[in-house]
Amino acid sequence: MRGWLLAVLLLVAAPVAAAPSRVVSLNLCTDEFLILLAPGRAAALSPLARDPALSVVAAQAAGKPWVRPDAEAVLALRPDLVLAGPYGAQTTLAALGRHGVPILRTAMPQDFDGIRAETRRFAAALDAVAEGERLIAAMDAGLAAAPKGTGQAVLPLEARLYTAAAPSLADAVIRAAGLVNAADGERTDLESIAAHPPNMIVTASAPEFPSLATDLLRHRVLRGIPRRTWAPAWMACGGPWTVAAVRALAP
Repeated sequence: MRGWLLAVLLLVAAPVAAAPSRVVSLNLCTDEFLILLAPGRAAALSPLARDPALSVVAAQAAGKPWVRPDAEAVLALRPDLVLAGPYGAQTTLAALGRHGVPILRTAMPQDFDGIRAETRRFAAALDAVAEGERLIAAMDAGLAAAPKGTGQAVLPLEARLYTAAAPSLADAVIRAAGLVNAADGERTDLESIAAHPPNMIVTASAPEFPSLATDLLRHRVLRGIPRRTWAPAWMACGGPWTVAAVRALAP
C-alpha cells in the first residue's frame, strides 16, 4: 500500500514538460506547419516562408522574423525547439544539437496518410493537438467533396519532362482525384507523348521567371492534350493544404 501511495505522489509531483514557446523553423515545409499550428510561438522562419510562389503561408509569414540556417544566428534567438528538413543545414543542426537545442525534422510525407501522421506529430510537439485535428478534418472534408474522375490516364510533367510515379506526392494527389497516374517516374520525351497521349497532362502553373526547362512544357506537341495545373506551393511540401491540388484536377 505504501509503495503504491509513493508512486502516486511521485507522479503528481513530476514536472510537466513545458510547451515550446520560442520555435525556429529552418525549412519551408516546417515553416508552414508552424504557422498553421502555432503562429504565436514562431521566433523565426526560413526566408522561403515569405515567397508566395512557394509558400502557402506567405501572407501570415510577412510580419514574422526570418533567419538563415546559421548556428550563431539561431542560437541568438534562444529557441527551445528548432524545426528542420531531413537533408539541409546539417552542419548548423549538428552545432545546435551540441548546444542542447531540441530539433524536430520533417519526414516529407508523400501521401495523405503520411500528411495526417505528420500533422499530428508536429501538432503534438507544438502543443497544438486541437488545431492539428482541425487541419486534418478540413483536409478530409476537402478530399471527400472534391469531384472525382473515372480512371482517366493522367501524365504529371515536371521541368525537362520528368515525370512523377508512385510513391510521390503527385501520384497521391492524382489517385485522390479518381485518376490514374500514367507516369513511370522517368524522363519522357515529346515523341513518346505524341505517340501515346494521355487523357490529360498535369503541370505546375507557369513560373514567374520561365526557363528553357519549363518552356518545354508549353511545346506545341502538347497543346492538343487537355491540361490541368496546380500551384507549386501546394506541392512543394505535403501538408493539409495539398488538398487544393486535388480540387485543381476536378473534371
